[in-house]
Amino acid sequence: MQEFNLEKIIEIARKAGDAILDVYNSEDFGVEIKSDNSPLTKADKASHKIIVTELKNNFPEIPILSEEGKEIPFEERKKWERFWCVDPLDGTKEFIKRNGEFTVNIALIENQKPVAGVIFVPVTKELYYGDIENGSFKVSENGQTTQLHVSGKTASDELIVVQSRSHSGEEENNFYSKFKIKDRKSKGSSLKICMVAEGKADLYFRGGPTWEWDTAAGHAILLGAGGRFTNKDGTELVYNKEVIKNYGFIALGVRR
Repeated sequence: MQEFNLEKIIEIARKAGDAILDVYNSEDFGVEIKSDNSPLTKADKASHKIIVTELKNNFPEIPILSEEGKEIPFEERKKWERFWCVDPLDGTKEFIKRNGEFTVNIALIENQKPVAGVIFVPVTKELYYGDIENGSFKVSENGQTTQLHVSGKTASDELIVVQSRSHSGEEENNFYSKFKIKDRKSKGSSLKICMVAEGKADLYFRGGPTWEWDTAAGHAILLGAGGRFTNKDGTELVYNKEVIKNYGFIALGVRR
């Protein structure tokens, strides 16, 4: 992995988070409904503008794939060996519900694999970051930094699983029925992957589709914490596919 400035990425994520909070604390979210029936707010747009501008200014040689700029043709994208994969506001539904469980996600992808990621939680100021060479870390609300490690349980142990607040379903329940479940926790946005990375949960299954930017930063952080992240059939999950979606995945903190 070539050198890049992770501290600069953290700075950009925090700046975008501040812009999101400005909207979050206002009366008007400016909610629009996109063609896929998902919501878009003023906060999504403000965060996107900051992140894209800052990344282009600081890393002009690295292209950007973002939720708010996803119309780049595959013929152009397929030549990218290295790019930023960005979700300016992950968890827009949670943002609209005002429950605080939304994040800013920025990941670096090299040769279709996530190598570094930053996830910032604007409301709590918690920060998750890491890369596959140096490990992953969490900065708490009070500024304390700790290294992240997955639980390392085995599949036969009693497990804590995490599920979506907005997307749980029968397929998820069928998957979890194969294990001894000690507890189920619900969380919004990429925070579910972060829970596995920091050992607060052991397993997170998602049956339905997601965009690549929904998972990229969390994927990198989970790898840095010693976890695994696969398609739901157990095969390797890669990025910059012709269709930039994942059709289900498993985030694992358990050993093979």
